[in-house]
Amino acid sequence: MLPPPPRQPPPQARAARGAVSLQRAFLRGPLGVLRLLQLLAGAAFWITIATSRYQGPVHFALFVSVLFWLLTLGLYFLTLLGKHELVPVLGSRWLVVNVAHDLLAAALYGAATAIMIDQTQKHSYCNLKDYQMPCAYHAFLAAAVCGGLCLGLYLLSALYGCCRRCQGELEVV
Repeated sequence: MLPPPPRQPPPQARAARGAVSLQRAFLRGPLGVLRLLQLLAGAAFWITIATSRYQGPVHFALFVSVLFWLLTLGLYFLTLLGKHELVPVLGSRWLVVNVAHDLLAAALYGAATAIMIDQTQKHSYCNLKDYQMPCAYHAFLAAAVCGGLCLGLYLLSALYGCCRRCQGELEVV
């Protein structure tokens, strides 16, 4: 009688739809690092605005920063966990969705930064050494710098995504 043939391990199946797998390549890659920097700079932008006395067009800058902070957070975790396939219609075009998000964020952060620069200039009168009244000049200046940083990070991220797309890549990672 012959011994049974040795058992071979089953071929590696693709991760089940319900399983969560951490995409370490994304986490360590340029887009993962850029997303983390965007989240940090975006949080600094809207927290700086929210803690100051603001009015008028600064509401738009606050709206833009919070909206894109939340959207970037969603994109980051969907990509990190490998669950972007679950997004209806857009999951199959994830790289294009990321590039479109980054371009729109850059455009609106450009407008928000311009608003913050304008507000900084309007409040420059209280930057005098002996001015005693409360003033939002420093907060608006910090927000303008954070907004410019966000603008640059989103443009860099869009450029990276466009380069990957031009190379024929279809995935973010």
